[in-house]
Amino acid sequence: MSHAALSAPEIPTLSPLKIGSPEHKQAFCRMLLDTFDAYKPAIIEWPKLEPDALQRITSLPFWDVAVQTEGYASIRVQRLADTLNDTLLKEAVALNAFEEARHKHVLEHMIKAYGITLKPEPEYKADQDAEWSFLRTGYGECLDSFFAFGLFELAKRSGFFPPALVDTFEPVIREEGRHILFFVNWVAWQSANKSLFDKIIFRGRCMAALLVNAIGRMDIAGDAASGGDNFVAAGGQNFTADFNVREFLELCLSEDARRMAPYDARLLRPRLIPTMIKFALNFIPKK
Repeated sequence: MSHAALSAPEIPTLSPLKIGSPEHKQAFCRMLLDTFDAYKPAIIEWPKLEPDALQRITSLPFWDVAVQTEGYASIRVQRLADTLNDTLLKEAVALNAFEEARHKHVLEHMIKAYGITLKPEPEYKADQDAEWSFLRTGYGECLDSFFAFGLFELAKRSGFFPPALVDTFEPVIREEGRHILFFVNWVAWQSANKSLFDKIIFRGRCMAALLVNAIGRMDIAGDAASGGDNFVAAGGQNFTADFNVREFLELCLSEDARRMAPYDARLLRPRLIPTMIKFALNFIPKK
């Protein structure tokens, strides 16, 4: 995959943004649009894996979940794009949807290259309520990406993923960081531009979307031994035999901060999940 040295453009020192202002909208939309990577999944040269590495990759329990998550995300994000009249915002949200669909294509090409067997896919549908569709997807990505950042780095450090495969997947992980950064700023911008009554309703919907996603991911955060498609625990225990929950959560925090760092410092960062994890670490004993 061609993605040489792609990173967020260097940002000069600028005046602080007023949340909800036209300048705020311009900044978070341009962040997404200006860091687009035009790689094509169909021409990715998947590295040839040694038999033991191939067995490790194909035995991971979460490929079905990963493919379906991207399938739902792309259609739900596009649902919002289709309703927008604001040219800049529509362009940015449509790009978000395109990148979600491209993540699914990347996974599909990898699955074909390595002979991974998946369950039949569902019919992907978006809610008629475009705002709700986007909220569900955005908060789901905030939850998933925080832990995915840590898992990806854990797989890299442990050697579970060969270096060539790490390099191939890096653009996908980087894009997820851009998506959640765009999302939290969109939420803040939307809220700031509503009347008090509408703002209360909107924030209630945000809380409901977060709760729906948290409940839906309880199995993901549970014990890998339960036999479910457990992305975090199953992934961590597959990537390293010496999996330590506290060290993993600390890694997630550091990776989250690292992946947000290159972008415009004036933009809001996802704070809820990192704050909750920092609080939880107070009750998790050190090894």
